[in-house]
Amino acid sequence: MEEGPKRKRRLPSWMKMEMPYGETYSRVKNIVTHHHLHTICTSGHCPNIGECWNAGTATFMILGDICTRSCKFCNVRTGKPLPPDPEEPRRLARSIRLMGVKHCVITSVDRDDLPDLGASFWAETIRAVRQENPGVTMETLIPDFQGREELLELIVREAPEVVSHNVETVRRLTPQVRNKNIYDRSLAVLRYLSDRGMVTKSGIMLGLGETQEEVLETMDDLLEAGVRVMTIGQYLQPSPAHYPVKEYVRPEVFREYEKTGLEKGFAFVESGPLVRSSYHADRHVHALKIERIR
Repeated sequence: MEEGPKRKRRLPSWMKMEMPYGETYSRVKNIVTHHHLHTICTSGHCPNIGECWNAGTATFMILGDICTRSCKFCNVRTGKPLPPDPEEPRRLARSIRLMGVKHCVITSVDRDDLPDLGASFWAETIRAVRQENPGVTMETLIPDFQGREELLELIVREAPEVVSHNVETVRRLTPQVRNKNIYDRSLAVLRYLSDRGMVTKSGIMLGLGETQEEVLETMDDLLEAGVRVMTIGQYLQPSPAHYPVKEYVRPEVFREYEKTGLEKGFAFVESGPLVRSSYHADRHVHALKIERIR
């Protein structure tokens, strides 16, 4: 007898998400659509899109929406990207002004097809946003740029308030989950940025099969690399072709990791089932300002 189609795994009650709605959500959506912008909110099927867009914030994705890598957890398309759009930095800057945000998050696909991996385009985008939006603070969630320090230096020179780069998972699972990304290379990127005076941030997903001991080891690795902010969220499988969810981690476990991370020395830990890298990013900047005052 043939086996029937595999049933989709039911989400636990604490993973239920509200459908996005509201006047502000619609306004942000219209701005994003009208200016032909890409956001990780939509490309990554972020569960917090309603909350964030209703707050007038979004995580913008530059350099197109096609990635040159094929990480097993990511819902962004993989393939041969189009050439960078020279108007994108100015279009993004104008959109941020129209949205009226005080803190913006910018990320990008990996562009291993470009000679400088997209680093100079990143620098141009940061400058354009600053010029159009004086006083806006910024988090840049960057690729690893293959660990090339001369490319990381282009970001350092623009001095965004926070520079993020996610390790995504624990060391043991990295070869299974991240394509062309190396755990130690990510740590080296974060260490270089920290040593150059940048406020650094990184994040991981739970539910991929990691152990508690491995999560704590990852915390120690990030702290040793100078990381000040850590995010911890639940992995959600975008499609049957992606890496499977091994476990839906309970909320109380996330709260315990938050407590432990703060005790270990992070300035801020955002930990919860629905947390994503840019979730409450404006709070992270505020927390770091308070830390400096102290």
